[in-house]
Order: sequence, then C-alpha cells, then structure tokens
Amino acid sequence: MNIKSIKFINYFSHGRKNINASSYIHGTAKTKLELDKTTSRTQVINYLLSNIRRKTTYLEIGVRNPEHNFNHISSDKKYSVDPGAEYKDNPVDYKMTSDEFFRLLDTDEILSNTMKFDLVFIDGLHLAGQVNRDIENSLRYIADDGFVVLHDCNPPTEWHAREDYRYQSTPAGGFWNGTTWKAFLKWRSESNVQSCCIDSDWGIGIISKTHPLGDSIQATNPFFEFSELDKNRARELNLISFEKLKLLLNGT
Repeated sequence: MNIKSIKFINYFSHGRKNINASSYIHGTAKTKLELDKTTSRTQVINYLLSNIRRKTTYLEIGVRNPEHNFNHISSDKKYSVDPGAEYKDNPVDYKMTSDEFFRLLDTDEILSNTMKFDLVFIDGLHLAGQVNRDIENSLRYIADDGFVVLHDCNPPTEWHAREDYRYQSTPAGGFWNGTTWKAFLKWRSESNVQSCCIDSDWGIGIISKTHPLGDSIQATNPFFEFSELDKNRARELNLISFEKLKLLLNGT
C-alpha cells in the first residue's frame, strides 16, 4: 500500500469518526433546534419600539447586510454603524467602529451628545469586551424608558461560543455567537438594570433601566465558564418566551 492510499484511508476513517462522535451529533442537533425557533430579533425589536408612545429613534450597531434586519425595523428615525469588515457595500450611516462612533458622539462631532435613542441594537463584534463597551455606551444614550437589545446571547454549545469565528471545523460550522453571552451575563448581575433573554434566534438579550424584565441576580459564575452557563442558563440568562415578554410589558 502506497503513502497516498494510507493518507486517504486515514482521512476517511478520522472524518467518519469525528462526524459520528456524540459531541458532533449533539452540536449539530442543537444548531437545528435553534434554527427551528421562529421568533426573530426583528420581531422583538419592532414590538419593543411599538410600545413606545412617541416618535422613536433607533440605532443599530453591526449591520452587515441591512436586509437581514435594519431595513425591516419600523422607527421614525434610524441610524446605523458598521466598519464594513464583513459586507463590502456597507450602506450605513457611519462607516466606523462603535467605539469611534460613541467617541465622536461624546465630543458632539456627529449627531448630538444630548440625543437619546429609544432602542439600541447591538450585533457587532461578538467578543465580550467589545460587547460590554457597547452596552455601557448604549446605556448612556438610551431614553429612561428605552431598551438595549443584543443578538447571540444564548449559544447552544461551546462550539458556537468559540472566540475565533474562523475556527469552523466544529459541530457549529459557520454559526458563531462568540462570547456575547459573557457580557450579557455580567449585566445580569447589575442592580441598576432589568434584563431578560428571549429564547429564540440565538438568544435575544434585552436590558432596560425601568421596565420589569427581570431582577438582577447574584453572580454565581465569576469565571464565565460555559459548562456553568449550560447547567443554569434559564436562571443565568433569564430565558423567557416572546409571549412572556409581552405579558411582562403589559403588566400581567
């Protein structure tokens, strides 16, 4: 048997072993379950905006293709921020990072540093440090009865929660939630905000200064270990359905 034949046999046997491994089967099944959930971030955002009884102002951080969400948001004024790393057309209002956007907003070089957004949607770089800064900055610029909404807060497996998007030879494939969940979980233990996570579309996190979404929790996962999240995610993330969110905001 020549070396080429041996390499082919090894390639085939190792590949078959990997795709039949319980972790691979479990991971791909979790992906399918998530894709089968029907409530989208667009639905949630539009519902939240519809509950604000005035003309609304919306900001989206991390747009990529605007047809995926931005173009379908119903708000009187809409602004978008994206540096264009993933979508070369990048038809947004502010072609820059969110850090740069908030820096210029603070110094009154764009828009106005006195303005308030009714809802800020965060779907930019899915790494905890960046997401945490985006939350902090957004909370400074939302109205008292406004909302900060985040995508990708409920990764189904550790593969989906990997730090490096490029590492795609996993059961998660090209699906990537990153470490957004860590930033959201950090804010779940902040007593000055209320928060919940809609159990659909990879986890739609919602943070509010005033609305009764869910009380803060004591931090029980200080090192942000995924296994601890996985065991306690209903409590840690305050996972609820879209229907439960409607009941909370209607006071029932």
